[in-house]
Amino acid sequence: MLAIGDAGQTASAQAPCLADHDKLLTALKASVKASGGPGNGGFDTNEWAAVVARDGTVCAIAFSGPTADAQWPGSRLIAAEKASTANGLSLPQMALSTANLYAPVQPGGPLFGLQATNPVNQAIAYTGDPSTFGSAGDPLMGKPIGGVVVFGGGLALYDGKGIVGGLGVSGDSSCADHNVAWRVRAALALDKVPAGVNPNRKDAIIYDLDPGGKSASGWDHPLCAGTEADVAAELGAGVGGSLHK
Repeated sequence: MLAIGDAGQTASAQAPCLADHDKLLTALKASVKASGGPGNGGFDTNEWAAVVARDGTVCAIAFSGPTADAQWPGSRLIAAEKASTANGLSLPQMALSTANLYAPVQPGGPLFGLQATNPVNQAIAYTGDPSTFGSAGDPLMGKPIGGVVVFGGGLALYDGKGIVGGLGVSGDSSCADHNVAWRVRAALALDKVPAGVNPNRKDAIIYDLDPGGKSASGWDHPLCAGTEADVAAELGAGVGGSLHK
């Protein structure tokens, strides 16, 4: 979401990254049902996770399964784009999760058209050796991915002094991705979020769509079909909504 400059070029002075590959991998595996962690609330599948530094460059990427194709292959880029979105639309004083963007980008909403504003950096999105995907040598490393994702799974990262980047998780339902991202962010100790669109839960996912699809808060996300809302409530990662009360 920050300016990416010439396609495919690495910034000459990159922002610091507070989560390297090994830290991210450890946190992800402990946060996903399929790799031994607690339930996601959705399909309980393996996941991809990506971290971008504050300048928008990818600085860590990992997958929870035994091989790169043990989770949706397309989720590698989605995770990176979620991280870029949350970082690019959050400020030192206020965070927006990608889950918070669903309602405002709908037709008639105040952010309608947002998805077209920061295209994916295709010069780096589809290059490199696939055998290195999800490793410390992933070809996305050190490069800006861009993209805008407007459903759950992307969170801004805060170290207590300010915003330091973004985290994206993908590979399950969007609601479950949000839950896993919430766990991973806490495991990385980068969850010192100062404020958000919800006064109590900050950048939590908000489930308040009425049967007609209208949002009471203006920042909500649809319920998914599993127990994601219940998991979110247990984690403190969600507000309202449950299919299994």
